[in-house]
Order: sequence, then structure tokens, then C-alpha cells
Amino acid sequence: MGAWDLLLTGLVILLGLCGVLLPGVPGSWLVWAGVLWWALKDPRPIAWAVLVGATVVLLLSRAVRWALPNRRRRRDEAMRRMTAYGGAGAVLGFVVVPVLGAVPGFLGGVYLAERLRLGRHGEAMASLRSAMRHGGAGLLTELFACLLITGAWLGAVLAG
Repeated sequence: MGAWDLLLTGLVILLGLCGVLLPGVPGSWLVWAGVLWWALKDPRPIAWAVLVGATVVLLLSRAVRWALPNRRRRRDEAMRRMTAYGGAGAVLGFVVVPVLGAVPGFLGGVYLAERLRLGRHGEAMASLRSAMRHGGAGLLTELFACLLITGAWLGAVLAG
């Protein structure tokens, strides 16, 4: 597989990661499609193992999201900022503390957004709990699954 194909695959996966944070964009399916494209172009067994793992992780995340209560908050400016901070925190946490750092990074990002908006610790914590009850847990589940898939793909590309 050439460098341009890897770059395009990486861009599709990155677009999918960003799409997880945007309403109406099928981000997790874009990440999976990027891995599928890579596996079809790269005939090594590790590519197919990553594709099978990505499929399993994606289906498990869908099952977890289905089991969570389906409550959505309205999409105002504060919610967009909170989602952006949470997504950036999850990616940063995933890089700093591999895999497990995504969860505290997401929570820390949402807390930071609310602390900057509201100004007080107690109000920011209450808003964080409310955000996680009203759709934040589902968003975190999908983002974590996509980060796992991206990490597996990146590890396979760097190993091979």
C-alpha cells in the first residue's frame, strides 16, 4: 500500500473521529470504512485482524449505546463548546495515557468547558453530571470505540 493510500485512509479515519462529535455525521461508520478500505488494499493478515477487531468493537459500542438511556440535550453554543472540549480532552488523554486516558480526558474536557463558562467548581460539576446523563455517556462510548479502532489501525500501520 502506497503512502498516498495510507494518507487518504488516515484522513477518512480522522474525518470519522471528528464526525463522532458532530450531530448527524456517521463518524464511527467513517472510521470503520477507512479501516475497511485499508484492509482491502493491504493483503496482510494483520489488516484483516484489525478489520475484524474494528467490527467487533463498533458493534459492541452500538450495543452499549442502545442499552444507555436515550436522552438528548438541545444543541446550543454551550453544548457545542462542551463537546469540542470533551473530544479534545479524550484525544489528548488517549495519547498521554494510552487507551484508558480517553475517559478521564473526556470528563476533564467537559469539566473545563463548564468551569470556564460557569466559573465555579460546584456548578461545573453539576453541569458535568447533567451532561453525562443527557447524552454524554453515549458520545463518550462512541468516541472511545473510534479511538480504539484508530489506535489499532495506527499500530498496525507503524508495525508493518
